[in-house]
Amino acid sequence: MDITIIGAGPAGLFLGSALARRGHRVTAVDRDPGPLPDGSWPRRGVMQFHHAHAFRQTVAEALARELPQALDLWHEAGAEPIEVTPPDGGTVRLGLRSRRETFERSLRTVATDTPGFTLRSGHVESVLDDGWRARGVIVDGARLDADLVVDASGRAGRATRDLATRAGIGGPCGQAYVDRVYRLRPGADPGPMTNPIVWTAELDGYLALVFPHEAGYFSTLIVRRSDDVALRGLRHQDAFEAAARALPGLDAWTHPDRAEPVTDVLAGGALLNVFRRQTDEDGALVLPGLFFVGDSVATTTPVFGRGVTTTLWQCEALLSLLDHDCDDLVGAGHAFDEWSVDTMRPWVEDHIQMDLAHVDRWNGSDIDLASPLPSDLILAAAEVRPDIMASAQGYLSMHAQPETLRAAEPIAREVYAGGWRPAYAPGPTRDELAEIVAQAVAQPQSA
Repeated sequence: MDITIIGAGPAGLFLGSALARRGHRVTAVDRDPGPLPDGSWPRRGVMQFHHAHAFRQTVAEALARELPQALDLWHEAGAEPIEVTPPDGGTVRLGLRSRRETFERSLRTVATDTPGFTLRSGHVESVLDDGWRARGVIVDGARLDADLVVDASGRAGRATRDLATRAGIGGPCGQAYVDRVYRLRPGADPGPMTNPIVWTAELDGYLALVFPHEAGYFSTLIVRRSDDVALRGLRHQDAFEAAARALPGLDAWTHPDRAEPVTDVLAGGALLNVFRRQTDEDGALVLPGLFFVGDSVATTTPVFGRGVTTTLWQCEALLSLLDHDCDDLVGAGHAFDEWSVDTMRPWVEDHIQMDLAHVDRWNGSDIDLASPLPSDLILAAAEVRPDIMASAQGYLSMHAQPETLRAAEPIAREVYAGGWRPAYAPGPTRDELAEIVAQAVAQPQSA
């Protein structure tokens, strides 16, 4: 088949290369021209490209199944395995430390070397149809015919906006963040970690995180309520640095003696938890022969690092359906939609529940024991009842659906009913942080 993919991020590159290896003729179209001659890659229009990422072992597993050369190249580019030694011995690999750019460069190199795969720079204006199914796209005013079209352009893709409204759930989660990338100075040791993948500090009214990457790079985040106007000033460099000095754990990572910033402060904006189907509210496919994959199906907040995993899972599910029957695109469309409802929607619902409850707690509410406990609170209660972790391993690794964590909910509920609450990490309260930010913003900005 002739297949056109809108977008050449992880979904477009992974899926396009895998389809080409199956003998299809694939063209991926992306407005971004790729790395510049000087080696830099601004990747304009893709906010998350330069922001914090965590890559779970599920990502490496997907690459090993479909694009092992990309996995090898990623390792060669510096991606660092995250490994732990459980009490019973052996080694368990949890994922890879890497910047998104390093990951995507490796994927792009292998994809563009795949016979049958073409990466074209351009703007997809709309999807062509013959009245009942997709027949290609319009790229910069010119027709590009195809037997099948995939929209992998992300949650903000515009080429398919004029089509039928897709059924779905979710929206803004009530949180926003700022981000900055640093690099450890030669010989400097990393800062503290609260778990093998990320350092997290739950504070009184906000959240701070550090995502280690490869070669000493790491990303820092401060997450706040999206309507917290007083903390919007964190996007200013002096305010962010003042906040970093005031937070003991963040200061340990970013102190000038240990690390130096390599980017400006990056405003991440409001975060979304959204699931959207392949169909409209009446259950009809938006357009037969058009498939949505990636963030246009499932978008979750970045704290748990699930985005790339859910994207590659979708790609593999679609590949399996097309391998089975690439002629019945209506049947494949409905089957892919059903798979997404069963497999993707629970992860989005998990985030919706967690993030709404999180914002409520930031607003001063106590834990609501009359409602289902969000997953993060079930996990937090393991500090008191370590046996909770027996039900948590599949959830944490994403090898089991979120519902498997529910087995530990009665234990966690008992903990909270007894009066225990998770302690805040050392650092300023939200009001104290707001004062730190206000003072830094009021001062002349550093050069």
